[in-house]
Amino acid sequence: MPTRTLIKHALAATEPREQVLLGGWVRTRRDNKGFSFLELNDGSCLAGIQVVADAGIPGYERIAEFTTGASAMVEGALVPSPAAGQKWEVKAAALRLIGGADATYPLQKKGHTLEFLRTIAHLRPRSNLFGAVFRTRSRLAWAVHEFFQRRDFVYVHTPIITASDCEGAGEMFRVTTLKGNIDEQPTTDFFGKPTYLTVSGQLEGETFACALSNIYTFGPTFRAENSNTARHAAEFWMIEPEMAFCDLQGDMDLAEEFIKALAKYALEHCAEDLAFFGKFVDKGLHERLKFVVERPFVRVPYREAVDILLRSGRKFEFPIAHGQNLQSEHERFLTEEHFKSPTTVFNYPRSLKPFYMRVNDDGETVTAMDVLVPGIGEVIGGAQREERPAMLAEQMQRHQLNPDDYWWYADLRKYGTVPHAGFGLGFERLIMFLTGVSNIRDVIPFARTPGNAEF
Repeated sequence: MPTRTLIKHALAATEPREQVLLGGWVRTRRDNKGFSFLELNDGSCLAGIQVVADAGIPGYERIAEFTTGASAMVEGALVPSPAAGQKWEVKAAALRLIGGADATYPLQKKGHTLEFLRTIAHLRPRSNLFGAVFRTRSRLAWAVHEFFQRRDFVYVHTPIITASDCEGAGEMFRVTTLKGNIDEQPTTDFFGKPTYLTVSGQLEGETFACALSNIYTFGPTFRAENSNTARHAAEFWMIEPEMAFCDLQGDMDLAEEFIKALAKYALEHCAEDLAFFGKFVDKGLHERLKFVVERPFVRVPYREAVDILLRSGRKFEFPIAHGQNLQSEHERFLTEEHFKSPTTVFNYPRSLKPFYMRVNDDGETVTAMDVLVPGIGEVIGGAQREERPAMLAEQMQRHQLNPDDYWWYADLRKYGTVPHAGFGLGFERLIMFLTGVSNIRDVIPFARTPGNAEF
């Protein structure tokens, strides 16, 4: 028996093959007098392959059991297909039913809503849309590592369990083995103090940047934010590079280069799945990605960006004013209508940002930046970090943080302090941008959202 061939490789063949062995799941079956057509898909690519099985070959006696959703192995010859739209088909020599699927199999050949497919997340990867999404996610995860490794960044695994709140917002999941009133007995907890699932690996990442120069983290993070929106999830993956001897300018340079590189990678390496998204999900996807790849980023200070919005005459759902955060509609207006270019907004009000961002000389703003793209708005948020010990202590006091919880972080400012900078990018937000899929629940294998932790 030959070695199993992925359908992706069979379809890419340059010449017929006398013997192939394919495995996959039956999408459809059509019976005629004396033979049957099967469409088999194994998830290695969007397309399935047509199998022609004549009555009398081994296994054909069970052809009625080769229903939609059943798994099968097919041995035969890869031959040119006379049918339009497909180069190859398989002339079956033998069929083998591996696992049957009865009439309750929910992915029949018809349209299904995304809401319904979320209820069968264990099966939805077999659909065209989600097969394309998760193949794209896999390839882009590889592209993330490739981008940083080629630039000599060190990959660091930061803790999932932490005792410090990076963002200072308090939206963290407590990790405890205690029962009852856990706040009355914190020292008897498993770690001897209150601990939480991390919202970011940034602070720990900074410690490694201050030793290894350029590092990045790429792992799961958690936020106990009760936001039931299309853009928020309780568990998501974050990409967080950190660079020593780097200022805000260098931070913006890397962030913009990263977005362009990932968009270019998707166009070049995910073409088949992107074509599917462009046809069925977002007809403007291809042009939007080319727009980001080809156009230079515009950089604009926060104050100027707000002035542009105020002068626009546009009636926004969320009215904007100086000192307020930009909403997605404001960010999209800047990129899609005003500048007609991907945009980086920088130097935000100090009052809007976390304690670790470096305070500018004006005392009112910090070296924060957000990278904005059309169709999404913000995809990256970053900053130069506050490396001055006295100013960091002042920032902690302003944010009502306990310095004892961050003693090790402050130590970095005592022993060989250097300017350093970095940014954070939610991987799911990136996938949404690169696929056109508009709900974060549909770009992560098993969504964790308020009230939902199935599968």
